[in-house]
Amino acid sequence: MAMKKKKRSLWISLLAVVIFTVATFAATFAAGWAPKLGLDLNGGLSVVYQTATPVSASELQDIVNILSNRVSGDGTSGATVVSQHTNGQDQISVSIPGETHTQAVLATLGNTAQLLLRPALCYAPYKKTAKHQRAATGTLPTCNPSTQLTATNLAVKQNPGALPPYTYNTNIPEDPQFAPYASSNPTAANYKSSTVLLPYPGLRSRIVLGPAELTGTAIHSASAQLVGGQWAVNVSLTSQGSAQWDKLAQQQFHAIIGIDLDGVCISAPITQAGQTAFSSFAGSVQISGGFTEAQAKQLAVELNYGSLPVKLNRLTVESVSASLGKSSLDAGLLSGLAGLVLVMLYMLVYYRLLGVVVITGLGLTGLLLWMVVAVLGHSFGTTIDLAGVIGIIVSVGITVDSYIVYFERLKDETRSGRSVRASVERGFESAFRTVVAADLVSLLAAVILYKISIGPVQGFALFLGISTVIDIVMTYFFTRPFVVLLGGRTSTSDTSTMGMASGLGAGKGAQK
Repeated sequence: MAMKKKKRSLWISLLAVVIFTVATFAATFAAGWAPKLGLDLNGGLSVVYQTATPVSASELQDIVNILSNRVSGDGTSGATVVSQHTNGQDQISVSIPGETHTQAVLATLGNTAQLLLRPALCYAPYKKTAKHQRAATGTLPTCNPSTQLTATNLAVKQNPGALPPYTYNTNIPEDPQFAPYASSNPTAANYKSSTVLLPYPGLRSRIVLGPAELTGTAIHSASAQLVGGQWAVNVSLTSQGSAQWDKLAQQQFHAIIGIDLDGVCISAPITQAGQTAFSSFAGSVQISGGFTEAQAKQLAVELNYGSLPVKLNRLTVESVSASLGKSSLDAGLLSGLAGLVLVMLYMLVYYRLLGVVVITGLGLTGLLLWMVVAVLGHSFGTTIDLAGVIGIIVSVGITVDSYIVYFERLKDETRSGRSVRASVERGFESAFRTVVAADLVSLLAAVILYKISIGPVQGFALFLGISTVIDIVMTYFFTRPFVVLLGGRTSTSDTSTMGMASGLGAGKGAQK
């Protein structure tokens, strides 16, 4: 009775592993999930920044968080942002697999100055000076009354039922007296408290803005949404920022507030154009104005993540082509498969029937690894790069070592005169302790390597660690019951050419 119960538990363990592995792999595959390839396998963009001045550890982490949010806010999946301290300099590395719009991403990442909210004063033409004539410098002139962006000149009127539900004077001219002036430098002293002349790409012109009334710290969050068939940006303010915004908005009611990011006016909406009287925003602002989806999402990203604690200098930009990445992937897979086939053939020739256990176990381990990597990629954006592939290939050796430790222990048991049936359980107990000790050393090394390293080395450590954990589980719940069940069958433990006893080098008496 006890033997039947034990045999039943072995079958349950074996079948549970097989069913779980096949079912989870099938479910993952059916869901369309697949491992996300890293920069060196899928192509993409890699940028390294260096802080212009030394920063504290907390400020460096803030930079990493903001850049991570910028990349993810731009809809990019699988990107990694890591910091490192090299030769006394603080550097930040950004890797974005599969990215082909290099200039657009660099523009998003490169906006590193403060976000400022200013009252709009007037429009201005681009700089126009005669050849060899220097641009005008000094204090900017005052806008002419006819060009000022006041509520009176804008003359906002309600137009219910239309999109947008208001009209305003669109014929306010640019002030020509600003033509000789260069655009303001955002790094200049007293820039925040000065009247500035900035490029306004949305109008293909320039705009004069007054001293800043609010900074980007007043904004808690921003998101792009489709409202009434038009794209708009919804902004949530902090409690302190809400009061400051209401003060500025009341001052600029039916006038324009300019949003200054790194010396460029990224948006200039009319305040409460759809209302006849001012009312508190209660900490929630909606910016509209005929945005496309891309423009609304880009503005939301810039509002959310527009302020970094320090200027960043771009050190290197590397764009890896998808074809080069595919070549690296093909080379890595080919070498891995070639090694795997050789290992399988050797195990089959050397251990005979036990080689089938190894081949089956490696196949199931491969399915489990594929499923885990696909889930990590889908759920957390984890990518696998060439170093990760190498980590998995190295883990094949660790897995095969576990089989060899067990099988060689079985050889020792059978050579001492015990039968195969008696050796499989006894041999596993001592072999498993060795397997766990060896795997824990590998796992500890992987954890330490992951903690102290960055970039590709972390990928190597991560997938080596995952493979090691899978090896421990498979050894106990798959290899043990499979070998014990095989050892208990006379037909499989005989000394024929492919028999289990033959693979262990045991004599005829070993099958009893």
